[in-house]
Amino acid sequence: MAAVAAPAWALRFQGVGNASATELGTPMATIERAGAPWLTIDCGSEGLSAYLDHYGEPPRAIFVTHVHLDHVGGFERLFVSEYFDPARRGRMPLYVPAPVVPLLHRRVADYPNVLAEGGANFWDAFRLVPVGEAFWHDGQRLEVFPARHHWPDTAFGLRLRGSLAYTGDTRPIPEQLRRHADAGELVAHDCGLHGNPSHTGIDDLEREYPPELLSRCVLYHYGSRADGEALAARGFRVARPGEAFTLDAPVAPDAGG
Repeated sequence: MAAVAAPAWALRFQGVGNASATELGTPMATIERAGAPWLTIDCGSEGLSAYLDHYGEPPRAIFVTHVHLDHVGGFERLFVSEYFDPARRGRMPLYVPAPVVPLLHRRVADYPNVLAEGGANFWDAFRLVPVGEAFWHDGQRLEVFPARHHWPDTAFGLRLRGSLAYTGDTRPIPEQLRRHADAGELVAHDCGLHGNPSHTGIDDLEREYPPELLSRCVLYHYGSRADGEALAARGFRVARPGEAFTLDAPVAPDAGG
């Protein structure tokens, strides 16, 4: 029987739960190209373990949405794997929205003597790339947009035009998705069974977004397997740990964009 070819583009979830749903893994996902990891979104501790189990290698490039520990708790371990591998040290692109850079530094890098014997800085292990409204990775242009999570200018989403809009942790952001999910993208959206001041609930989702956009949503960052089943019973696609969703191929940005 012939092997089934991997889709040209896909989004694979390493973890889909909220900070308390340890059985679902910390929220982390990877855009794949031809079956290989292309760009990973966030690096939680449990998510990193799932990534290594699946791909057998550290991430090749990472975009950071925000610095809550369920999204960046894997960086200390990742520092070790990157720094002590001469072939990888300082090479992995780490794309971080510019306002998030100092927050990430304080969260994961601001510790005296990252190695007990000295002689190393935390950022020596990575190629840190602060980004604004857009950046380029491996020949593709990606857009960055603000989310509504916890505090202004601390959390951001990611768009690969025509392919994916990934919200990161957020309340509903209809004004952003009207602009950054207007080309048929799959929309990976934070959504639990119940909302709160930092996260979207299913009632919020249904109230704030039109049916056409809801039909393109895949929900993650929910509270339990039972909550995931309840969300699916409302007619939504719900991401499970390790599940991959086929993406359309990216399209070129608008002229001047």
